Amino acid sequence: MASSKEYFEFVKEQLSLLGDVSYRAMMGEYIIYYQDKVIGGIYDDRFLVKPTASAKRLMPDAAFELPYEGAKEMLLVEEIEDRDFLVELFNAMVDELPAPKKRKKK
Repeated sequence: MASSKEYFEFVKEQLSLLGDVSYRAMMGEYIIYYQDKVIGGIYDDRFLVKPTASAKRLMPDAAFELPYEGAKEMLLVEEIEDRDFLVELFNAMVDELPAPKKRKKK
């Protein structure tokens, strides 16, 4: 099941306090980037983030869920209504995420 455009727009609005957020649609789902790093995504109308140490600390009771078959588990963000929490979460996570890979020139 693909994520709905309405849910994507809702999450996008909730993240609007953050400056450097971008999105990429992929097979009916959405990858979320913060400061050019993959931080999570929207999968089947669920907002999931990578399970960094900071994310686990800030969401100790968060459920681990698979975004799709064969993927690594991610953390379900249930505090989606709390914009200040989302800012804190993204800012805590960003330094723990790998830098984007350089694309090879053809």
